[in-house]
Amino acid sequence: MSRAQTLELRVHNLDCENEAAALRRGLAGAPGLQSITIFPKAARVTLAFDPAVTSAEAVSQRLSTLGFPPVRDPGSLGPPPPWKNAKVLAAAGSGLLLAAGWLSSLAGAADAIPVAIYWIAMVTGGWFFGREALEELLYEREIGIELLMTTAALTAAAMGLPGEGATLAFLYSISEAAEGYTEDRTRSAIRALMKLTPKVALVRRDGHDTEVSVEELVPGDIFIVRPGEAIATDGTVRAGESSVNQAPVTGESVPVAKRSGDTVFAGTLNGEATLEVEVSRTFAENTISRIIKLVEEAQERKGTAQRFIERFGRRYSPMVLALGIGLALLVPLAFGGEWREWITRATVFIVAAAPCALVISIPITMVAALGTAARHGVLVKGGIYMEELAKIRVVAFDKTGTITRGEPDVTDIVLLPEPVTALTPDEHALLSLAASLEIRSEHPIARAIVRAAHARGLRLAAVEEFRALPGAGGTARLADGSGISFYIGSPRLFETRLRIDLTPVAAQIARLQADGKTVVVIGTSDAPLGLIAVQDTMRPNAPAAISALRAAGISRTVMLTGDAPAVAQLIAARARIDDVFANLAPEDKVSKVRELASHYRHVAMVGDGINDAPALAEANVGIAMGTAGTDVALETADVALMADNLEKITEALRLARRADVLVRQNLVLSIAIITALVAGAVAGFLSLPVAVLAHEITEFLVIANGLRMLRA
Repeated sequence: MSRAQTLELRVHNLDCENEAAALRRGLAGAPGLQSITIFPKAARVTLAFDPAVTSAEAVSQRLSTLGFPPVRDPGSLGPPPPWKNAKVLAAAGSGLLLAAGWLSSLAGAADAIPVAIYWIAMVTGGWFFGREALEELLYEREIGIELLMTTAALTAAAMGLPGEGATLAFLYSISEAAEGYTEDRTRSAIRALMKLTPKVALVRRDGHDTEVSVEELVPGDIFIVRPGEAIATDGTVRAGESSVNQAPVTGESVPVAKRSGDTVFAGTLNGEATLEVEVSRTFAENTISRIIKLVEEAQERKGTAQRFIERFGRRYSPMVLALGIGLALLVPLAFGGEWREWITRATVFIVAAAPCALVISIPITMVAALGTAARHGVLVKGGIYMEELAKIRVVAFDKTGTITRGEPDVTDIVLLPEPVTALTPDEHALLSLAASLEIRSEHPIARAIVRAAHARGLRLAAVEEFRALPGAGGTARLADGSGISFYIGSPRLFETRLRIDLTPVAAQIARLQADGKTVVVIGTSDAPLGLIAVQDTMRPNAPAAISALRAAGISRTVMLTGDAPAVAQLIAARARIDDVFANLAPEDKVSKVRELASHYRHVAMVGDGINDAPALAEANVGIAMGTAGTDVALETADVALMADNLEKITEALRLARRADVLVRQNLVLSIAIITALVAGAVAGFLSLPVAVLAHEITEFLVIANGLRMLRA
């Protein structure tokens, strides 16, 4: 049995659930097709097929036959221009015919002429939504808004009001025609991401520079990025130094300096100098492509409110139809009402009560919100997490890698007095000696010392006979023929192994350690030469970020860390965090998050997305920081901040709360207008054209309000 292959395509004409259902029906039973996953909001289809039975070309051809041809350039995805859009042409034709029928009636033509024109106008305008209504009823066994509108139009025409039926068909066909353009507007944020990466890359192969399509790049290729160009795919800088604007991916406002060995991301913009970059990920797997895919999948994950509204809509529409029929039949039968009048009122009621604006009020806002957030470096994994973000009142932070940078830095260099200061006459000499001894070590403290020496441009000396002293430090001799052995390590190394009295410097060591710093001693077997203190330094913007959270309505900030209480308290005080819980194992962090949730209900946990995975999962919303290029964090977090920027948390909260406000506005507006229209319809104050017009205006108001989320 051959192994299934996966084909992922973007297609034209896929704008809503009805079209997704039609596509699913059309592909059902296709030879060799094993599974179908449709993302209507992204106009994307993922198909698994048996290559022994069918081919990718055959599947693509079937999609085209069904009216959903694959898109060649995803960046150009969108509805056809109005003059080529069948729904727009049908709506325009219906409007022209409606006007012709009205004019012929004014001109005194025989009654049959305007009636015939009105019927043609109604069929033209209702062709697409009437067909959708029947397909939904026959195949999905559901009564939707389209069936309500079709029933109302046909009832009006059958009662001798073909003009009203044609008007309904025309007005509703306008909203149907506009649907594709509305969906396309919500995709604008994703399309902006698609356009970030260039179409071609300048690749160096066999000593020659050649332009190739970005899809042809493979790991190991070297491509050249000239000043001002966008970076084609994820990679590692192999030559050159330049600043790179990472704002399109991470949302960082300041360009980041890049040199040999640094990672760069697809879609970021090179600055002032040429870079040579080695490909680490193919175009389909790079950061931009994964962000786009994750956001599109998130847009299909509905929040609690949206799922409720959709369930309500599936029950509400049949109820409206049943009540309309009851109104038309029961009032004349039970109370002797006039048949024509009550059938007319029932018809207007069906239109007035149709829940179009209500059903669209949440998804249009959420899709726009998710796309806008992604464009600003905040990846929210679905509507449910956007809803939860809006409710958060407590934020818990991991310390290492979240409040702090996650790697130690040299903070202090202390020279000691005689007898051996001649070997290290200044701080630079002491740091150079320490880095020379640590150059072969992979310990984080050793790397911090070497990094500090390189940052100062210091020249390192050659050493020989290096020997690691597990748990204590290391020793080596300089290759200068002096024969002196130097030691570097903890104070305990000098006190217990070398039997050196550190009493003269004990106060300095204690002072540095009291500040939460790790102290390294450098010396010979006879005496210490100096001290170097290293510390995992706090992010510079941490205090400002915590203050911004408080200003945004967060009532409590908490630090959860496995570090020692003294260090944790020091960092928390500097960051202005309210509560600290130290010496916590991973399971203890989970318990604390659970405890906070029981007290405050809505808790977010911020961490690195890997070490803090259990606590992130326990929180109402798990937020992972600095996830650009990090597969695990991108896949596991509820919210992924692409940059190591704590202030993005406040941005995410404000986006979520703004979306929540717009959703509430849309719901209130929709319910208020539907209630008023229903009351007017039952009381007989509304005509069918007025009800339809009010219904469509409400829908467009809700759409326009939801699309405000596309603005940052």
